[in-house]
Amino acid sequence: MLLLDTREIGNRLLTIRKKYGMTQSEVAEASGLALRTYADIERGTVKMRVDTIIHICNALHITPDEILTIRNDEMIEKEEELLAKLNACSPKDKETALSLLSVYLKSLE
Repeated sequence: MLLLDTREIGNRLLTIRKKYGMTQSEVAEASGLALRTYADIERGTVKMRVDTIIHICNALHITPDEILTIRNDEMIEKEEELLAKLNACSPKDKETALSLLSVYLKSLE
């Protein structure tokens, strides 16, 4: 599944950068970006063009999939988290949430 949330993408970039022991300045320089621009990307406050994504991924030695897609295990974790929240709701709130989800899913058809 394609991830479009700029904050989540930024969080993934932050995690990967720290994993490799790099500073924002090092990634920015290797990507050909201004430090401020890269910092804004990690904060999730800006959207990136495709070429910017590729430059950052090359600097971090990763593929775009690693920051732009949700893996199945992440999706399962998110589903379990939502189900736990739903199960903690009162019966009335649970019914409302399920009704809203039903309406949303029907709108996708």
